[in-house]
Amino acid sequence: MAFLFSILTNVLEIYSWIVIIYILLSWFPGAKESSFGETLGRLVEPFLEPFRKIIPPLGMIDISPIVAILVLRFASAGLHELYNVLAGIV
Repeated sequence: MAFLFSILTNVLEIYSWIVIIYILLSWFPGAKESSFGETLGRLVEPFLEPFRKIIPPLGMIDISPIVAILVLRFASAGLHELYNVLAGIV
């Protein structure tokens, strides 16, 4: 069971870094239009879309990716706590 929780936690961590890299691509002109940027966009945009619907941009700044990363971090922490609870029961 520890192996499964470890894999899930690592997947959330890697996905958080993918989101961060995708956000940083917006700082470089044409980076999101590259094949790498488009691949990351296909991975990240479906996750960011609900946050963008809820949180409007502040001028030219889109803070929804920050909230999305926080959600991923809280999910990872919650997964860790769930494992601790389940490990204590078993």
